[in-house]
Amino acid sequence: MAESEPHTPQFDDGDIAWMLASTCLVWLMVPGVGYFYSGMARSKNALSLIMLCFLSVPVVSIQWFIWGYSLSFSRTGGPFIGNLRNAFFIKVRGDPTLMVESVPEIVHAIYQCMFAAITPALAIGAAAERARLGPMLIFIFIWTTLVYDVIACWIWSANGWFKAIGGIDFAGGTPVHIASGAAALAYCMIIGKRHGHGRDEFKPHNIVNIILGTTLMWFGWFGFNGGSAFGANVRAAMAIMVTNLAASFGGLTWMLMDYRLEKKISALGFCSGAVAGLVCVTPASGYITPPISVIFGILGGAMCNLSVKLKHLMDFDDALDVFAVHGIGGICGNILLGIFADKEIAALGGEKIQGGFIDGHYVQLAYQLASSVAGLAYSFVVTAIILYVLDKIPLLRLRMDPEAEELGTDESELGESAYYYLDRVVNSIQLQIQSKTIMSSPAQIAQINDSANHLVHLNRS
Repeated sequence: MAESEPHTPQFDDGDIAWMLASTCLVWLMVPGVGYFYSGMARSKNALSLIMLCFLSVPVVSIQWFIWGYSLSFSRTGGPFIGNLRNAFFIKVRGDPTLMVESVPEIVHAIYQCMFAAITPALAIGAAAERARLGPMLIFIFIWTTLVYDVIACWIWSANGWFKAIGGIDFAGGTPVHIASGAAALAYCMIIGKRHGHGRDEFKPHNIVNIILGTTLMWFGWFGFNGGSAFGANVRAAMAIMVTNLAASFGGLTWMLMDYRLEKKISALGFCSGAVAGLVCVTPASGYITPPISVIFGILGGAMCNLSVKLKHLMDFDDALDVFAVHGIGGICGNILLGIFADKEIAALGGEKIQGGFIDGHYVQLAYQLASSVAGLAYSFVVTAIILYVLDKIPLLRLRMDPEAEELGTDESELGESAYYYLDRVVNSIQLQIQSKTIMSSPAQIAQINDSANHLVHLNRS
């Protein structure tokens, strides 16, 4: 009797092309986060935030290559963490993924690398304007290993405990948003408040950067959620549709909630709400219909808007409201998913589920609550331990000196500035005063000096 021939995978070129395009879209979200955070900070910290988010890509890519992918997605791992079978991408080649047979594992590996890279980039915003950059990069490497890889294994690995009990999370409600939100909360509590917190005004310095960052994130999110269908199919199209709707309703909801207080249409409010809507719909984007996504957008925008007040009630300094948007938004999305998960939408991609609370599968809500609580608690506790240990190592002290903090992270940590033109304007005015090439009246010179000093103050604030 002849031996049976080995099974040859039948990959789909269209699915592979869509996954590679989605990888590029998710990569684009990382500088989007940087610009979003940069605009929300003061100008003296603008460049460092863009650079920190950008550096998350190479740091996590190296970690993912060494052991991150293997710990998260190895085929023979345990329910809580994988093993080192695929360390250094050994044997990660042309075998089908465990998700679908139409995509090779190497495509899955690089796509998931982008998810791993953006998650710590989200978290570090909470410690903006007072954290040292070197220790933060080391933190990103360690945190990705001990927190992100573990939670990703729970949620998405074939052997993960959450997947085994019937839990669902389409694109990262727990591994990405709840984990980063909890880490942000721990980071800002461990590192302490910014100098002047509660006394000085910490206003966003560049709303245009915020809009640019939101644009890049919104655009990239189509690959973040749509790519999680692992193919160019109807489910991917549905995921993109509900993602766009949730972002739209989330942005308008936040903007209207701010309008009732300020009687102004706020660009910052709309951008914050759009991101909140995107966060909230992420875990559910492959399981809900377009009408239901409206609920996700409205409730996500409203809950995250109200959650911004938590930092005042609990007296912590989350500089860029990471916990309010990503932590609370992720929890809200998980809970709503437990209620509204639709088995017919899941079937568009060949996945079989029993639905959510509305479909009579009441235990699904309990599963989603378990994921939220476990992810929040694990990320917060382990992050706090990592930061506590790092801060005890002399060269890895987490916080800048007061003088360096006053100068700003751009000059004190990078030695570069996002706004050199202001310095040049000030220097030019001062040189002209000294050479008497401009008005020589004492009153006029005093006025020009005041203007120059005001520019210096703007540049440093």
